[in-house]
Amino acid sequence: MKTFFIAILLSCAINIQAREPFKLLSPDGKLEVTIVVDKTIEYSIRHDGHLLLSPSPLSLTLVGGQTWGVNSKLARSSVKQVDETIKAAIYKRSTIRDHYNELTLEFKESFKLLFRAYDEGVAYRFVATRNKPFTVENEQVEFHFPSAEQQAYIPYIMVQSESLEAQYFNSFENQYQHVPLSRWDAKRLAFNPLLVEGVNGKKLCIAEADLLDYPGMFLYNENGGNVIKGRFAPVPDEIVQGGHNMLQGIVKSRHPYIATFQRATALPWRVAIVSTRDHELADSDIIYKLASPSPARYADHSWIKPGKVAWEWWNDWGVYGGNFKAGINNETYEFYIDFAARYGIEYVILDEGWAVNKQADLMQIVPEINIPGLVQYGNQRGVGIILWAGYHALDKDVEGIFNHYSSIGVKGFKVDFMNRDDQPVVDFHRRVAEAGAKYKLLIDFHGTYKPTGLQRTYPNVINFEAVFGLEQMKWASKETDQVTYDVTFPFIRMIAGPVDYTQGAMRNAARRNYSPCYSEPMSQGTRCHQLAEYIIFESPLSMLCDSPCNYMQNEESTRFIATVPTTWTNTIALDGEIGKFLSIARASGDQWYVGSLNNWNARTVELDLSFLGDGDFQAECFQDGVNAGRSGQDYNTRLIDVPASRKLSAWMAPGGGFVMKITAKTR
Repeated sequence: MKTFFIAILLSCAINIQAREPFKLLSPDGKLEVTIVVDKTIEYSIRHDGHLLLSPSPLSLTLVGGQTWGVNSKLARSSVKQVDETIKAAIYKRSTIRDHYNELTLEFKESFKLLFRAYDEGVAYRFVATRNKPFTVENEQVEFHFPSAEQQAYIPYIMVQSESLEAQYFNSFENQYQHVPLSRWDAKRLAFNPLLVEGVNGKKLCIAEADLLDYPGMFLYNENGGNVIKGRFAPVPDEIVQGGHNMLQGIVKSRHPYIATFQRATALPWRVAIVSTRDHELADSDIIYKLASPSPARYADHSWIKPGKVAWEWWNDWGVYGGNFKAGINNETYEFYIDFAARYGIEYVILDEGWAVNKQADLMQIVPEINIPGLVQYGNQRGVGIILWAGYHALDKDVEGIFNHYSSIGVKGFKVDFMNRDDQPVVDFHRRVAEAGAKYKLLIDFHGTYKPTGLQRTYPNVINFEAVFGLEQMKWASKETDQVTYDVTFPFIRMIAGPVDYTQGAMRNAARRNYSPCYSEPMSQGTRCHQLAEYIIFESPLSMLCDSPCNYMQNEESTRFIATVPTTWTNTIALDGEIGKFLSIARASGDQWYVGSLNNWNARTVELDLSFLGDGDFQAECFQDGVNAGRSGQDYNTRLIDVPASRKLSAWMAPGGGFVMKITAKTR
């Protein structure tokens, strides 16, 4: 730490007008941030001497002509070290070490610039200090890489439009194109997190954190060069009701600014996450650490119950063998509740269809559904009810709707079809989160942008979509490669936070056998691939997407899924390579679950289980069968003693997976 202080003190000791660079080091001394304050402000990042980010400018332009970061006058600087422990309410580990060095640059123009250096990455943010209204015309966010030929995993927006502005309205689902920066499609925006490869296997991931009242950041490369720039959706002017079943807000025009505030505030963190080995990315805590803690009035999180959900939409209400007609009716949902109770599944969701279609009114319920009756039926069996809600319908009266449905015992809402991340919609997410906390309701944001830490600020916000999830298998072409995506996004998108991927298919297709089917969908890859997703994917509210009837015909798999926790006391990313495979171990109390996911190439992974420590352990294993590459449902189970060496090999078929539940042996 002496080096850290020497660097800062030297820069402060020199006359501020000399504009000597500030140097900020990570606690382990490996990451070095150089900040130059002159006519402009630029920063660069090195890791162990390797240049990962070339000098990159930053600034914030206000309506009225002032630009923070251009000809700004530095008043003072200060530094601090932080080494604390965060107790996480709903997360992949119960405690998090929050260890960083921070530099604060305070300017005479009534703003501060904060830089933090963690061992795993660097972040900066603007903070307005004068308590008066201000409006942000635009923010300059640029990432200058050493070469335009560096490979990147680019998550383009799926919307195809000649207008970049039209792409601000999208579903926030994507796959990745692995290409050099020089081949960026100048007609398309991309999401963050976005990953760029550096030297010696190092990676730099662009992200943002603590987005509460500010537009989300898209990414763009306008000329195929080495510079990725942030772009922000301006504040809407005219919005009309429309879109999917009249549940969305369609922007007809926008103001010439991106955000407006009534008082001093801190803007979101711009984050550069650095890894030396790929699997480190799958276990990053930096977004959670940068997020705002819970407000004191909502500090009690004991009522928040994560868990699994029996879900009807993916399987198209596909129950069979009963004496009633399956569909959106009480009998069907009672069947789902009975199934959930049988396996100890905590919730059943009523997805789209329980409210009268195209009315955008959550108080108009179709006559086939009796929500108070279903809540009571579920309560008698230990199963909670979660309701689906379209954005526009909920935004009409968030407070009134939540008050009403919480009073009759509904446990949460799945909120869908926002399809924007401009300032009003980001604020909508915060308002829904806060109202949910007030009325003790879980919130699952679907049809939304990636998480940026709201799950820490309001832990009742238990999940987010912003992922190319299993629902795509209902309609995706045979050329769609879901399996490779499954071993790519945990290194990138999952850095931001949990994913509402909706796994659990019991119809599992080898690569050549997959075909889209809306009513009886299937997954790509093997049964064990689906089982492993319950361990690999971070998902505190995790769906069982298939028909209860299919689950009951696959008792062994269903029993395993039902026992896998959805939150954890510890997580260890064991090994992995982007686009190829990933192995993660997660602990719940004194039990460990280990999962491995594979791409389309059969492979044997070596698992280091030394984290178990001393003692004797048994493992219940699910492994791809020898014919799983031909028939995805082929698997076998075995009970093994964990070897004293703590080394274990696991074979995975093409599109395969491996899981095990490890328990200490009783003497």
